[in-house]
Amino acid sequence: MKTLLSALTAVVAFGALATSATAADLVIYTSQPNEDAQATVDGFKAANLGLQVEWVRDGTTKIMAKLMAEIEAGNPVADVLLIADTVTLERLKQDKRLLAYKSPEAKAYDASLFDADGFYYSTKLITTGIMYNTQASMKPTSWKDLAKPEAKGLVTMPSPLTSGAALIHAQTLTADPALGWDYYRALKDNGATASGGNGAVLKSVASGEKAYGVVVDYMPIREKAKGAPVEFVFPAEGVSAVTEPVAIMAGTKHQDAAKKFVDYVLSEKGQEGFLKLGYIPARNGMPVPAGFPARDKIKLMPFNASDALKNTDKDLKTFSEIFGGNG
Repeated sequence: MKTLLSALTAVVAFGALATSATAADLVIYTSQPNEDAQATVDGFKAANLGLQVEWVRDGTTKIMAKLMAEIEAGNPVADVLLIADTVTLERLKQDKRLLAYKSPEAKAYDASLFDADGFYYSTKLITTGIMYNTQASMKPTSWKDLAKPEAKGLVTMPSPLTSGAALIHAQTLTADPALGWDYYRALKDNGATASGGNGAVLKSVASGEKAYGVVVDYMPIREKAKGAPVEFVFPAEGVSAVTEPVAIMAGTKHQDAAKKFVDYVLSEKGQEGFLKLGYIPARNGMPVPAGFPARDKIKLMPFNASDALKNTDKDLKTFSEIFGGNG
């Protein structure tokens, strides 16, 4: 009887969620952390009084699995996606799952940060650079420093087999003729380890277990502000970035509200919201969070989402051959 009641409760709860989502003026699927997602939605609602917004949050991989299951069932719920990377949205664009929208806010962005056809727009810059423990003997300034004898056995990084940001980082660096996959082979020969995600790298370097780490910017910068013995470096060659792009689903029943959301997150007001959350705004002319260099001092290495999508399987295989396939 208890099992039957639990099942009925679950059905009722699911029905309530479905009704709620259908009744909303906008449904957002996002990979932002919960607090960030709530802050983003609150800011949008304050700028668009009267709109009812529902949001669903999970990691990009799980969000995409949910979305694709809904599409397969013929009932996609999301109107807007705000997820980790442009490669995922490039795949949806090529599958004709996204709606093209030319936002008037795009003029305040570098052309490299949005799709030329208006299918997706970057909203922030989460870069990957080098962190080091302040007790380390070498103060790295270049990606190549991590392959030097001084760093032998002292480097750790997240695995592209586990972390989407690490995959984009690897694809960005290996597309640079001065680095390429030979750079990753040199890291492996120098005793670098690659496993897990960015959090494990932060812990390893902050504790002194390793001297150097490849990691997303905000983690060590925030930890340094709390007193951790770490520094973060934007290497001379530049940095890779995931940009948490926004896109509208092709089948949206709330096109006007969806366009308003895109305009909001790209607007100065929306970008100020991301700045308050501690991220580098993607919009030109904006300040940066405490601890970061000026926006125009941060050099982004070139990245082509279409090429990255095409090469993903091959790149993961190559990385696995170099570092092993455990991730």
